[in-house]
Amino acid sequence: MSKKSDQPAVSLDDLSISKKDYKENLHKLQVELVKLQRHFIQCNDKILIILEGRDAAGKDGTIKRIVQHLSPRETRVVALGKPSDRDRSSWYFQRYVAQLPAAQELAIFNRSWYNRAGVERVMGFCNVDEYEEFMGSVSSFENMLIRSGVKLFKYYLDISKAEQTLRLNDRKTDPLKQWKISPIDDVAIKNWKAYSRARNEMLARTHHPAAPWT
Repeated sequence: MSKKSDQPAVSLDDLSISKKDYKENLHKLQVELVKLQRHFIQCNDKILIILEGRDAAGKDGTIKRIVQHLSPRETRVVALGKPSDRDRSSWYFQRYVAQLPAAQELAIFNRSWYNRAGVERVMGFCNVDEYEEFMGSVSSFENMLIRSGVKLFKYYLDISKAEQTLRLNDRKTDPLKQWKISPIDDVAIKNWKAYSRARNEMLARTHHPAAPWT
């Protein structure tokens, strides 16, 4: 992949549509998702979607719209909290393996093992050796999942620095969004360039033919 700049390649203004068009397009896409899930279930597929991105990039909202009309019996959203002491003493991928989809299931990871390449690296929650071990092994791990029948899709959501600032500030004033507030929010803007560098390296080193980034 080519090296990315600090800012998204496309402005949100370039993608703006009317509310009416948005609702119509969303409905059409959700109908297609329902059809697609029916096909996955009939084929006994194991679907794993990884959703990564900057803080406030829209991961929660995207997932909400994806799962809104899907069958809850075959759909799981996975958003793991901070690793426990036991997690930290275990194989890094272990707590994620327990959440992988079985046949006929769709699992959506709201952040994933790529925490190590992003927030853990920027915030110093892992050391250099742990980071390099992850970067050197993650593609092999994903290839193993794919060989076992998991269909893996990886997406990275990005926003501009100005938009991130606006959204993080909105969390502090909107009572319906305050559950999203995290101590890390306060340093997200301060560490913008560090997160950009971490993103660029992650996408460059972990984009491979069997599991490309979109």
